[in-house]
Amino acid sequence: MQSLAQRHRNFLLLAAVLFAQLLMVAFQIKRSGDVRLIRLWAVTLITPFERLAHGGVSGIRSVWRNYVDLHDASRENERLKSELGELKLKLQRAEVRAAEADHLAGLLNFRTEHPEWPMVAARVIGSSAVDVTRTIFLNRGQKDGIQKNFAVFTPDGVVGKVLEVFPGTAQILLITDKESGVGSLLAASRTVGVVKGTGGPICRMDYVLNDQDVAMGEVIFTSGQDRIFPKGLPVGRVTATRSGFPFKTIELQPIAGLDRLEEVFVLLERPEGSEPEARIPAKGLSLPAGRSDQEPGAGKPRQNELAGKPKPPAR
Repeated sequence: MQSLAQRHRNFLLLAAVLFAQLLMVAFQIKRSGDVRLIRLWAVTLITPFERLAHGGVSGIRSVWRNYVDLHDASRENERLKSELGELKLKLQRAEVRAAEADHLAGLLNFRTEHPEWPMVAARVIGSSAVDVTRTIFLNRGQKDGIQKNFAVFTPDGVVGKVLEVFPGTAQILLITDKESGVGSLLAASRTVGVVKGTGGPICRMDYVLNDQDVAMGEVIFTSGQDRIFPKGLPVGRVTATRSGFPFKTIELQPIAGLDRLEEVFVLLERPEGSEPEARIPAKGLSLPAGRSDQEPGAGKPRQNELAGKPKPPAR
């Protein structure tokens, strides 16, 4: 069997001759711009392949560049996240320090405004480990002049009283404890009663008659009749009232913020006799009605007044 080339030899020879002549003609003919026709054909033939090759190389280069850029961007993003976290932490620390500075400044201002009061500042270092009692522990004790049943308060209001004293620490019974009791009076009506703890976050005021009007939000102050707390210290704000037998049931929220205590003041003597009203109303509150700074003898120190010098601690 003859091969394909042998069978079409004459045709192939003719095609080769015609192609050679065509190339010679294209080599001789010039187009506009003195460009030979064969060169134009060659460019037209090769250009698509060049474009394809260039596109492939550009695509690979673009993918590589994007990968490198994305990798660098990812590392830069991680670095920025780390710096942002550090800045947030520093900001939180600065806010905590600023809040602490404001708190300490408030304590200092309060202490400066009442130089006549024999008191000592103390830091809360612990609290009761059981739910039966509501007590805290202070970093001050007998060596600082603290004695049992001394009043404990903050610039906002009453905290409690000294329950037990040790050489370097003291245990404080909070006003929310069931065993606590604070002689108190209603700011508006001057009705006297006793604020007792419930063992929870609120207190109640007893011995107020059912026909006595008590407004929601009314402030309750110390009456001074318990001979522990000076008269006029804010105790709490009324949150609920209802009739009972034989007395009205009054619930109040302590103003001093007993769940976030950090520093407190301990009054270094117990009030005796008839005491003047205290001059430390809670923030945004006014002293109980009926007080007059023009009373006879107002502002003059007396033997049993709080302005007296602290008694020496018991040894």
